[in-house]
Amino acid sequence: MEAGYSMDVSLFPKELELMLFFMNEEADGDELSYNKGLADINWPLFKELAIHHRVFPTLYTKLKAVKEAGIPPYVIEALRVDYQLNTYQMLHLSAEMDRICKLFSDSKIDTLVLKGPVLAAELYGDISQRTSGDLDILIPIEKLDQAERLLAAQGYKKDEYIQTVLNDWKWRHHHITFFHHTNGIKIEVHWRLGPGPGKEPSFQELWARRKISSITRHPVYYLGREDLFLFLVSHGARHGWSRLRWLVDIDRIVRQDLDVPQLRRLLKQYEQLHIGAQALILASQLLCTPLSEDLKTLAQGQRARNLAQDALFYIRQRINLHDEPIPYAVSEYHKRHLFSLMSNTRKLLFILNFFYPYPEDANTLALPKYLHFLYFPLRPFLWVWRKTKKIALP
Repeated sequence: MEAGYSMDVSLFPKELELMLFFMNEEADGDELSYNKGLADINWPLFKELAIHHRVFPTLYTKLKAVKEAGIPPYVIEALRVDYQLNTYQMLHLSAEMDRICKLFSDSKIDTLVLKGPVLAAELYGDISQRTSGDLDILIPIEKLDQAERLLAAQGYKKDEYIQTVLNDWKWRHHHITFFHHTNGIKIEVHWRLGPGPGKEPSFQELWARRKISSITRHPVYYLGREDLFLFLVSHGARHGWSRLRWLVDIDRIVRQDLDVPQLRRLLKQYEQLHIGAQALILASQLLCTPLSEDLKTLAQGQRARNLAQDALFYIRQRINLHDEPIPYAVSEYHKRHLFSLMSNTRKLLFILNFFYPYPEDANTLALPKYLHFLYFPLRPFLWVWRKTKKIALP
């Protein structure tokens, strides 16, 4: 990263600045009252930020060790309660992850866990130090039907939110969600690391570079370190880094022994060098993540700096992209930001994607399955028809 470069965080509230100070691994908590002026902190807002950004486990661990820093006891106690509940949640997820992975393995389904307890153990050394709301697992696409039957037999119900025509689900989507109404666990079964269209490593490549977790009774596999970095930066960028938890993941993985030449090859091969650079800039600027000389060469370029600055829009405003309905201004900004993240090749594929039939076309004009190919020439007319109908509505 270029010497002297500094991001514009002037619009950050002081509560967010304080939280970022604590997230810095090298921060000395005993200097807080001198450096940050704790007397003016809105502590309820500080706690809300900790919850929103899902960083309260790390904050609690740091704060409970701080002495005489002027932090109200009720703040630490509130974080302690959330920390304890998260520990129970992660233990609960760990047990179910162990069970489901064994079930799939016994059924000859190769499975890679993407996040959850294994990620917490790999990056933080303790499953209680990271939050996770569900289990994300990656399997070969040809095993999806078998996996669905196995999960259904275990009491999991599929969320039928995906509509499809001409098998567009295979590349427009990347996971199916299952929920168990008794144990309260949600499982996302992935066949891609992210939504298409776009290039990404095949399952076979990821499986060949896999690692094995030591936190379960039965073998549980997860992504190799460089593949994990590729996945984490793509996932975080796609969500605008709207939760600092994802950026803390980058901070932790950078502190491990990354094979930077291999990482560079992967990022370049899958057209994500600028996204990797965006993540490194954000981590180094906001969390003071130390970058090796090799990583500094990755964290360069005006495009990456612009993307990093654009991501501050999500961070400073506590934007939740999963909270429907998303405000119009946020939705439009996010659409533009997602497009700016794409490589030129992916932008072309994204534009061409609009010429491929959508489920809405089948809803507008129902045709027998053997005539679905007609949706290709009909799509422009069906799109215009829908727009006309929408305008005509009162």
